[in-house]
Amino acid sequence: MRTTPCPALRNRAFPRRRVSIVWPGRASAPGARRARAVGGRRTRRPQNKEREMAQEKIGFVGTGFMGHGMAKNILAAGYPLTVIAHRNRAPVEDLLSRGASEAATLEELARASSIVFICAPGSPQVEAIVEALSDGLDAGDVVVDCSTADPVSTAQLAETLAARGVHMADAPLGGTPVQAEEGTLSAMIGADPEVFDRIRPVVETWAANIVRIGATGDGHKMKLLNNFLSLGYAALYAEALALGEKVGLSRETFDSVIRGSRMDCGFYQTFMGYVIEGNREAHKFTLSNAFKDLRYLESLADDAGLANPVGNAAKNSFAMACADGGDGPEDYVPHLADFVARRNGLDR
Repeated sequence: MRTTPCPALRNRAFPRRRVSIVWPGRASAPGARRARAVGGRRTRRPQNKEREMAQEKIGFVGTGFMGHGMAKNILAAGYPLTVIAHRNRAPVEDLLSRGASEAATLEELARASSIVFICAPGSPQVEAIVEALSDGLDAGDVVVDCSTADPVSTAQLAETLAARGVHMADAPLGGTPVQAEEGTLSAMIGADPEVFDRIRPVVETWAANIVRIGATGDGHKMKLLNNFLSLGYAALYAEALALGEKVGLSRETFDSVIRGSRMDCGFYQTFMGYVIEGNREAHKFTLSNAFKDLRYLESLADDAGLANPVGNAAKNSFAMACADGGDGPEDYVPHLADFVARRNGLDR
């Protein structure tokens, strides 16, 4: 059963069709602004690392919860970094204080960069960003999408960019904003081997676990499976906690049994960091983005001809939370426990 999108997402597109974005080609003139290095395999020798850093100039679009920490670590590793402001200038100002440069437009950011990282809410935003970057990109540049996006859209963007000699990789993230700040995220990358080798030294500045999944788009497929598991956990935790309370078992009693047992995991701990301790910063991933990801998963399953009853059940939990008012910028995944509790007559 398909659910009605929550208000924040009602007008947002979740395409399963091929994306039809065509941009005018631009040939690079002789003596273009910078040479391109299609780097070989990474070596840990310091002099080679310094040469790689000197060759690559990094652009970063989307310095929000995850992007700020990633960009901060790229800067700390010595890479030149150009950023652009969106609604919230605070993270940009912090990065500028650390040595970043600011572009006024996405085209300007692209002209200043050889590798551009994007952290955006989803495919509609990524498509718009890539189109705006387009006139500033040269043949040999790389666009790396770290968003959780529709793999169909990703593949089409890669095809459109490839026609102009621009590479695209997808490198969606695993982890939390705290891990982004620490430089200990996971990255699941879809890219040609040569492009993977080239971007890996930069990704290593913010990720501790890096896996090349396959071709461009495969990283986003894996990310949807990853989020299916984590958001499925969230839906289970929220419902189990509500049922426990209905039959007289407190949240604290529930946690005393699960924590430290075989059912414990890192995701459980950040989820319960809010439920038990009231820490709103424990897992800053919005309910509306979770609902969006499970809609992408539904599309992936439909395109593959797969029955996806568990995914749809998890999606429905987030749909109800969004419909009940949980579609704001500070309504996070662990808050699902409160929405499910209230739906069942509990005081939260």
